[in-house]
Amino acid sequence: MAATKFKTLDDVELHGKRVLVRVDLNVPMKDGKVTDTTRIDRIVPTLTEISEKGGKVIILAHFGRPKGEKVPEMSLKQVVPAVARAMEREVAFAEDCIGDVAKAAIDNMDNGDILVLENTRYYKGEEKNDPEFAAALGANGDLLVADAFSVSHRAHVSTEGLCHHMPAVAGRTMQQELEALDAALGNPNRPVLAVVGGAKVSTKIDLLENLITKVDGLVIGGGMANTFLAAQGKDVGKSLCEHDLAETAKRIMAKADEIGCEIVLPTDALVAKEFAANAPHDVLDVDSVPADGMMLDVGPKSVEAVVAWIKKANTVVWNGPLGAFEIAPFDTATVAAAKAAAEETKAGKLTSVAGGGDTVAALNHAGVYEDFSYISTAGGAFLEWMEGKELPGVEVLKA
Repeated sequence: MAATKFKTLDDVELHGKRVLVRVDLNVPMKDGKVTDTTRIDRIVPTLTEISEKGGKVIILAHFGRPKGEKVPEMSLKQVVPAVARAMEREVAFAEDCIGDVAKAAIDNMDNGDILVLENTRYYKGEEKNDPEFAAALGANGDLLVADAFSVSHRAHVSTEGLCHHMPAVAGRTMQQELEALDAALGNPNRPVLAVVGGAKVSTKIDLLENLITKVDGLVIGGGMANTFLAAQGKDVGKSLCEHDLAETAKRIMAKADEIGCEIVLPTDALVAKEFAANAPHDVLDVDSVPADGMMLDVGPKSVEAVVAWIKKANTVVWNGPLGAFEIAPFDTATVAAAKAAAEETKAGKLTSVAGGGDTVAALNHAGVYEDFSYISTAGGAFLEWMEGKELPGVEVLKA
């Protein structure tokens, strides 16, 4: 989707309107306190803009998986203080998201006020995209601002169903995400390199098959690389490997070769006998892995090849670590490659877009989280987008 082809806050009048804003408040908590405010911090610009333009800011969100039941521990009430702190102002709360309780709270609002409605997933109709629930939730507002890319792969009432009742536009966070994704794979500055790691090929077959048609180079690391090496006939010892996916790996490599996408696999590795921090290890060529050895990270020659590709690329899309980055020294390759991408980005030579839970953790670990062009906090939605799938919550925003 081209970056200019979806509707944003620039396309609607906000003053005096009841603006339903779907955000992601599914944040980690401990002892009643939010422990990571990243998702809350990201929605501040959208909420502020609507408020300053005189809209009534009515927040829709879910928390946890109450499965249509009113579970007190999953009430959004506990998140409201963190939202108020981020906004530096009072934020009201309604004990329900539909019906008289919600209506009374909204009727009590002045232009510019902010209100959080209770967990939309307290109703089974939310996840079922039930038209009756959509009508009840839609009665609360005049337009929808979608600002939760992380749930845009779900066709729920608050992400998709409401759009049949009112105009829908992208909030600033959603807009930023869609523009970053467009720059990464939609209309990228070539050459494009994808870095894909993680434990299993089985969870990323669709991803790999889509990427080889979109990128010029594809670095495969982590346990996934072992499956590809085994498919090439190499003995990977006790390394994490899905031997039953050898034919899939061969098919992907053959297709990449046919369309001119270069697959970059490790040529050497850090090999240990046990999966443990600071386990004794050797740097070995991938042809020389002993029967009792485990490849836990890609080796220095392989890192050089990855860094060389990063320096040659104009765009990098990253999903997943190159090795067992949680334990030293098997974080070496991930950190080195991440730092190389960060340096090129800071120098203005590279557009770098990353996403996925492990990826965010790995880039934080490498100390380069702030230096990438864009890091998506949306796990499943980011992956489905990389797989080339249409996201229901994005499709409804198209102009």
